[in-house]
Amino acid sequence: MVKIKNILISQPEPVSIEKSPFKNLVEKFNLNLTFYKFFDVVGVEAKEFRKERIYLLNYTAVIFNSKNSVDHYFRLAKELREEIPDTMKYFCASEAIALYLQNYVQYRKRKIFFGKQTFADLIDVMHKHKDEHFLFPCSDEAQPESFKLLDKSKYKYTKACMYKSLPRDLSHLKIDGFDMIVVFSPVGVKSLCQNFPDIKSKNKIIAAFGQSTQAALIENGLNINIVAPTKSAPSMAMAIEDYMLGKEPEPLLVSKPATLKKSTPKKAPATKKAKSVFTNKSKYVALLESKRTLAAEKKAEVARRKAEAEAKKNNPTE
Repeated sequence: MVKIKNILISQPEPVSIEKSPFKNLVEKFNLNLTFYKFFDVVGVEAKEFRKERIYLLNYTAVIFNSKNSVDHYFRLAKELREEIPDTMKYFCASEAIALYLQNYVQYRKRKIFFGKQTFADLIDVMHKHKDEHFLFPCSDEAQPESFKLLDKSKYKYTKACMYKSLPRDLSHLKIDGFDMIVVFSPVGVKSLCQNFPDIKSKNKIIAAFGQSTQAALIENGLNINIVAPTKSAPSMAMAIEDYMLGKEPEPLLVSKPATLKKSTPKKAPATKKAKSVFTNKSKYVALLESKRTLAAEKKAEVARRKAEAEAKKNNPTE
């Protein structure tokens, strides 16, 4: 295994590494971590957003898949002078996003909901509120997995592009000095490949978070060494630690919402059917006809005898 010392992480540098999930990596393996976001997030202007004819107050619930979506939803609401009612319901992909909402609204359990780990978990939570009309603030970057899950669940929702992700200039980064590169989104992959067209020949250890990021790396011909989230490593820091310890890689965790799982009906216990003596249908029909004929003959015989008895009774001299 290649010795790993320097890791480039395509995220903003945390305020405090002591509170970062990557702290354990630094202490345990004596690693050098460099944080640098690979793209800039630029908000869509109110004038441009009005052209989409999406009115925030026409929706009864909002889906937040990131903190960026929270920021730009409330930014546009302010710029458009639309006051969000207290009755609005918020559905967040994670608890961290739900807590982040406190920057804009009073946190109330009755109107803020969140999933456990994946977007599929949030779909399950939304199932109890399927009559809501959802607005999904997002970036111009495709989010096919989320949209597919919403479509399969047949929720009424509208995509609203409120911000754009633009690749940054990474030329100042000496890519040859890093043993591992960690990316978290398709636009991060796009930025990496645009800035370093020969990245494929560098044979770097690549860590990818999420299914769409993994798909973007494969599309660009890059090998993937580490994936997250997995069953035992829900975070990227944990996935890197497992790799450093030489643990066997696990498949990417792509859970399906329980509301989409088809339940297989239980089969009723098998009951033994009485076997028919007759395997030939024509023989069975002939037997029935024979029985009917005999019954008719017996009935006629009874009627004849009864008539004779009545005749003798009326004419005793005979």
